[in-house]
Amino acid sequence: MTATESQQFLGACPHDCPDTCSMVVTVTDGKVEKVRGNPDHPFTRGGLCVKVTDFPNHLYSPDRLLHPLRRVGPKGLGQFEEITWDDALNEISTRLRAIIDEDGPESVLPYSYLGNMGILNGLTVGDRFFNGLGTSVSERTFCDGGGITAYLMTVGPTAAVDPESLVHSRYIIIWACNVLSNNLHLWPFIEEAQRNGAKVVCIDPVRHRTADKADWHIPIRPGTDAALALAMMHVIINEDLVDADYVADHTIGYNDLVDHVADCTPEWAEVETGIPADDIRTLAREYAAASPSLIRVGVALERSTSGGNAARAVFSLPSLTGAWREVGGGVLQMPIWAFPVNWDELHGPHPNADTVQIINQWRLGETLAGEHSGTPIKSLFVYNSNPAVVAGDQDRLRRGLARDDLFTVVSEHFMTDTARYADIVLPAAMATEHTDLMFSWGHLYLTHAPKMIEPPGDCVPNTELFRRLASVMGVDDPWFELTDEEQLERAMDWSAPQMDGITLDRLRSDGYARLNLPAADDYRPHAEGGFPTPSGKVELAASMAGGGNFVAPLFRQGIPGNQDGGEVAVLPTYLPPAETGDDSRFPLSLISPKAHAFMNSQYGNMDKQLGQQGPQACRLNPADAEARGITDRSLVRVFNDRSELQAMARVTDSVMPGVVAMPMGHWSSPEYGEATVNALNSDRYADIGRAPTFSDTAVEVEPITSA
Repeated sequence: MTATESQQFLGACPHDCPDTCSMVVTVTDGKVEKVRGNPDHPFTRGGLCVKVTDFPNHLYSPDRLLHPLRRVGPKGLGQFEEITWDDALNEISTRLRAIIDEDGPESVLPYSYLGNMGILNGLTVGDRFFNGLGTSVSERTFCDGGGITAYLMTVGPTAAVDPESLVHSRYIIIWACNVLSNNLHLWPFIEEAQRNGAKVVCIDPVRHRTADKADWHIPIRPGTDAALALAMMHVIINEDLVDADYVADHTIGYNDLVDHVADCTPEWAEVETGIPADDIRTLAREYAAASPSLIRVGVALERSTSGGNAARAVFSLPSLTGAWREVGGGVLQMPIWAFPVNWDELHGPHPNADTVQIINQWRLGETLAGEHSGTPIKSLFVYNSNPAVVAGDQDRLRRGLARDDLFTVVSEHFMTDTARYADIVLPAAMATEHTDLMFSWGHLYLTHAPKMIEPPGDCVPNTELFRRLASVMGVDDPWFELTDEEQLERAMDWSAPQMDGITLDRLRSDGYARLNLPAADDYRPHAEGGFPTPSGKVELAASMAGGGNFVAPLFRQGIPGNQDGGEVAVLPTYLPPAETGDDSRFPLSLISPKAHAFMNSQYGNMDKQLGQQGPQACRLNPADAEARGITDRSLVRVFNDRSELQAMARVTDSVMPGVVAMPMGHWSSPEYGEATVNALNSDRYADIGRAPTFSDTAVEVEPITSA
């Protein structure tokens, strides 16, 4: 009998989360036995969230896709037969060649996001292949496209604050972020600051886990955050709470801003936000008086008509009070800017970069319906995403996926709602089954994620998938001749100052490395200004504004042009919600935040996570429930002009009156039907960066009574 062989590896969580946890993975006889957090990692400190604590069950689920499949039934029913990789590649190449010959390469649309967050296997893994074919470009903006664009307009591409330095903060505003559910490992640093005397304020329409632990929860009407931020500016300026020297030395546009917010009184903002004027004054005064003060901004801030302007206003606040002077002061949004990733190398060139059709992923429904201006899409290739669940205007999107003339390929782990519409389904490898590096959008550590086991069945990493496709499609690009290790060598700018002392060999050995930046206890890069904006200052009046609804280059693969929409105001400006409150038929404001137990739509099919998250539920305030004759745990219909769905009512005072909260991530289910929350959300853009408007949706809710 062969003795049991067990080995431990240092790896990284692959999911679209700011924490990018360092993991210790135990492999026994070639199989992942367990995972646990790495206790030696300074940020993630040995913890894992509920999504991945049972990762082996995800890896070895009996529902996992192990072989290529060909559709044999109507689209959407999930009826397939097993085929070989040779058969799959032959059919894909034959169909794509025919489509390109007849309709041109722009009739092919790739669609991917961060279902895998690896530098190799994640966001950009297919770009060189599709750019090599000359296909349409898929613009990825429905997760922080608006927030990041606003950030670049205001303070530039700066890491700004080391999250570990929050222990020094004395006033922390958590704005539109449920840290304990979606940024769990930041909480110990906030909690330490709280123990040391910091006041923690949470601004959110819902009293969620994080709000419960805050010192002060401020409920706010969805989509009105810009009004609150502008009113805070009004108080800070009119009560002479401004750090005049910092403003004079390190901002532009202050005098214009003074005039701009003159009428943005707390009384005005109370009408818009539902927050009492006295509370707005207290918030502004406390924030301005505390030093250092820190604002943790969540992705949800951008998700309304005025979301980008709200982000600009919030990002401007620390410069008015001089919060940037101190360690633990300023804004924490995305430290991703510190990582010197060679994005251009990963994207590769497009032969028609100046003229190529760019299609925004948020409007996939419109695109597949043929209602966009441009080349009709005849083939869709989906990987690292599940648009049938995560994108808006779900009914129209699914009708588009059901088109008989749309050749659809989906690379996946499971038979998702999107995969059910595919003509060809390809089995993808998971983390631990391939090699990668992980940057982070929540801390300053680069993490190595080695291959630990062989992929099961016919599963392949994304890198190998596109090598095979490049071969059969004749894409002549030497990138596809490189091994994964060789690609990693070219994926980072190893000569950048922040990479000093960091090598692949060191990462393989240690598992992770903090970027070569000042220690967290000393990290205050903007104490003397030095912002990476065109002016070198915080741009209260943005020099980048006025040119339409432009998008940060990271989201459009570095390809310029294709700007649309109205002009962006030079100063942050409040725009009322487009839907909520204006239609008496739909008087409730729907928000669809990230779920606690799902990662976007990942784990929406897993029993443990479903048990923790619960069924598709509609949370509403007792006053709204009583007015509609709705009782807790009863079946309800949630609807608007776009669609309707069924859900379980959860009556709770954790949701403010007039608001309905339905977390995003559930898949279609026999119990509640095909429609999930994005059937109710539109594909309308926010004001900046073509961000989505998940939190600008009007609905009504009514009880469903049995016949």
